[in-house]
Amino acid sequence: METVKYSKIYRIIHWGIAITFLLLLITIFLRLTWMNKENVADIIQNYLSSTDQSLSREQLIVLAKQIRKPMWDWHIYLGYVLTGLFSLRFLLPFFGTMKFQNPLVKNLSFKQKFQKWTYIIFYVCVVISLVTGLIIELGPKDLKKPMEEIHILSIYYLIAFIAIHLGGVIIAEFTSDKGIISRIVRGSDEQF
Repeated sequence: METVKYSKIYRIIHWGIAITFLLLLITIFLRLTWMNKENVADIIQNYLSSTDQSLSREQLIVLAKQIRKPMWDWHIYLGYVLTGLFSLRFLLPFFGTMKFQNPLVKNLSFKQKFQKWTYIIFYVCVVISLVTGLIIELGPKDLKKPMEEIHILSIYYLIAFIAIHLGGVIIAEFTSDKGIISRIVRGSDEQF
């Protein structure tokens, strides 16, 4: 098996996408847990009740949404960054800098075909997530709800891909592709 060398631009795009996805996951995690509008509304209500003040549940939810809005704005900004990074990822092969994944090449092993198909499925899912996110933000308001329903499914493929990707990298590092982590981090074969 030939050793893959990763160019500087490839590594920058790879890590830019990885960090952006991690930050997006953090905003999703916060929105679903501590910064959940119901939790924030309960915290506000508990505080107000200690001061003999009260708001209706609807008012509490509106206030909770306003409190967490700056955090959610970061999700939107990161979505724009990811759109830019993925656009670069798809444009660079035309300049010979990065290659497209082609699982239909003859003489590929099952493992290589699996890897390439996994990336193609991942890219398709990311494009769907980015398009639905852009429609939610910039498109007609009557499409917002159906696009949100599709967009929310993004978390499932993303977590599955991250698990498969990290698992595959760790297996490769300790079996057939020693130094893969060093090459994607520093561009050299020197192992940590």
